[in-house]
Amino acid sequence: QLQLVESGGGLVQPGGSLRLSCAATGFTLRYYSLAWFRQAPGKEREGISCISSRDGITDYADSVKGRFTISRDDGKNTVYLQMNSLSPEDTATYYCAAERTIDYHCSTSESSMNYWGKGTLVTVSS
Repeated sequence: QLQLVESGGGLVQPGGSLRLSCAATGFTLRYYSLAWFRQAPGKEREGISCISSRDGITDYADSVKGRFTISRDDGKNTVYLQMNSLSPEDTATYYCAAERTIDYHCSTSESSMNYWGKGTLVTVSS
């Protein structure tokens, strides 16, 4: 079965850190660019980061730039999102997604994604 499974979400205090993981089963991530999205309560889903399949080139939304780091380990078939300096505004369900493409560029266009995880909830609160 082809799927992406996120983990690592939870409750964290403002200023804290979390690392999200997204593991693929049934297919290899090597031929995919990968992206993280999030959806806060009452808001639309937004793309926040992506990493290319070639050379691991990354991109970030302004809202997370300098605080979040995306990385990939193709040997473990997993993509990560390290989140630092979290604030309540980061509270959301976080989704990973994969786009079948072998390229130096990546995208956070929802319509480009071939596979989606079911999400993991991150709550930032004191």
